[in-house]
Amino acid sequence: MTVSRDNQRLLVVTGVGGFIGSSLAGRLLVDGYRVLGVDDFSSGKRSNVPLGIDLVEANLASTALSDILPSRALAVLHLAGQSSGEISFDDPVGDLEKNAVSTLRLIEYGIGAGVQRFVHASSMSVYGSVSDKPVREDATLRPLSCYGVGKATAEGYLQVFSRRLPYVALRMFNVYGPGQDMSNLRQGMVSIYLAQALATSKIVVKGSMQRYRDFVYIDDVVEAWALALQRDEALNHAINIGTGVRTEVGQLLELITAIVPGTTVEFADNTPGDQFGIYADTTRMTRLLGIATTTTLQDGLQRFVDEVRTA
Repeated sequence: MTVSRDNQRLLVVTGVGGFIGSSLAGRLLVDGYRVLGVDDFSSGKRSNVPLGIDLVEANLASTALSDILPSRALAVLHLAGQSSGEISFDDPVGDLEKNAVSTLRLIEYGIGAGVQRFVHASSMSVYGSVSDKPVREDATLRPLSCYGVGKATAEGYLQVFSRRLPYVALRMFNVYGPGQDMSNLRQGMVSIYLAQALATSKIVVKGSMQRYRDFVYIDDVVEAWALALQRDEALNHAINIGTGVRTEVGQLLELITAIVPGTTVEFADNTPGDQFGIYADTTRMTRLLGIATTTTLQDGLQRFVDEVRTA
């Protein structure tokens, strides 16, 4: 596919029908970029795709990308893929294709299309079990899920080809906020709990209340992606995208039940491949992207609930 208009401001955004991809695409349009969005809509929704972008429907792992994507583009922002550690055990080969093979095919496309930067959606899942302190990007990767293995593999491919295609790998922690799929009860701790609280006034918790996470609001994540596209200091680095705040599941539930009064809590077995606890060292994020402050969990949850109630 050859796009006839000027490609100096053209960005390829994959996973454009998803939670983060659609939010990012909307921001990039506001920033004055042209956006070509790609999605196979296996999990993303057409209704999420912002107006004003060119759209290609394709499976990145099995399609000849040179036939469907522009011959030239400024950057690739790769957010397509399977994004649940729990679901990755249902079909490990499919997870590998969606997360690692798709990345390798996009790298090949990017080199051929003269792409100047490849920004990649990685995950905290690459770390696996860690000690109870902020995890740094130079920690040994010991993923516990097939999803984490796929994300770590994709980062490895980016490193191999980094001289020909500079990259930024954003290791996102627990992203939440307006636009998240409230119907998917197997991905996204905050959205799962809020969906249950709002629909049934009962939250089912899989695992210990002492588990801990780093919950980062969608607007802060979109800002990180926009900065990763611009800042040369970030090139060829993996960067944690989180708040640096350690929040236990019990603390999260206290905030949710205060915002949604009358909600009760029940307990069930652990989720396979679930990390007991993890939160980000954000030193590199501050140094390379310039992000020093993030939205508090209480403010983010209130905005999320307000948005759902008025939708």
